[in-house]
Amino acid sequence: MIDAAIVGLGRWGRALLESVQGKSPKLRFLLGVDPAVDSVPGLQRSATLQDALADPAIRAVVLATPHSLHLRQVEAVAGAGKHVFCEKPLTLTLADGEKAVDACRRAGVVLGVGHNRRWWPAMRELKHLCDSGELGTLLHIEGHNSNENSNAVAGGWRTLESESPGGGMTGAGLHALDAMVSIAGRVKRAHGQLIERKPAPQPHDTASALIEFESGVSGLLATVRATPFYWRVHAFGSKGNAEVLGENEIVLRMSGKAPERRSLPPSESLRAELEAFADAVDGRAPFPVTTAQMLDTVASFDAVIAALKTNRGRSPI
Repeated sequence: MIDAAIVGLGRWGRALLESVQGKSPKLRFLLGVDPAVDSVPGLQRSATLQDALADPAIRAVVLATPHSLHLRQVEAVAGAGKHVFCEKPLTLTLADGEKAVDACRRAGVVLGVGHNRRWWPAMRELKHLCDSGELGTLLHIEGHNSNENSNAVAGGWRTLESESPGGGMTGAGLHALDAMVSIAGRVKRAHGQLIERKPAPQPHDTASALIEFESGVSGLLATVRATPFYWRVHAFGSKGNAEVLGENEIVLRMSGKAPERRSLPPSESLRAELEAFADAVDGRAPFPVTTAQMLDTVASFDAVIAALKTNRGRSPI
């Protein structure tokens, strides 16, 4: 059992906490760090990260904090000799991502990153179909992730450009981008468009990108803030294509055959990624996302955000 601290007890931090607390035989949280939260049942509370770093009982720290703090916090946790799991994005730039990875390498601690869509059953099936060659040569991939979380936001750090560049791309869009990178590899170049229709704290914007991957695969990526949840990742190969629709649904279309819709057993993706981190900390298995793959996603995010900044427009409400 890995005894851990969680830093950041907002909406997503609590989701991570609840995914394992009292349910997992591999990881439990002893301490919650958040200056704005008074108490959480069954959890010791602190206002400062330093308390977690100074506690010898704490072997690992999970970060669910503002994005701009990730590098400094990862470096601090690694410097204290503790393993660290950081919610996505690992960092907002490739240069900072390389520093975070290097800090953990030098300290000899495990680094995990919270790209939980990689644990969705349908996404794992898509990855298998692409890697096995069943779809033939991968030619093109499309990703779309949208949600209406911004409709419920009354303010806070997630609405700040410094924390969430590229409109919805840092939140929902990055999940789809990471899914595409996990299959097609690092982005070589991107052309982007960001259209903003309503300012924070409840923004309405659309972000889209035309992508070329270093592998030669082409791609399309889109995200819309303030629309009901939608997830689609669609990989096109020379022998067939496969389309993921949500966590557990995938549609396979092979040459000369009727489309096949597969419904896969559900999985607790947040628990699965945290338990994979715990396995890595205990030396049972490497964390499934390598640091090189983490940096591929950060580099690709960097490229897409740069493309969006060059083609940014505002429309009347």
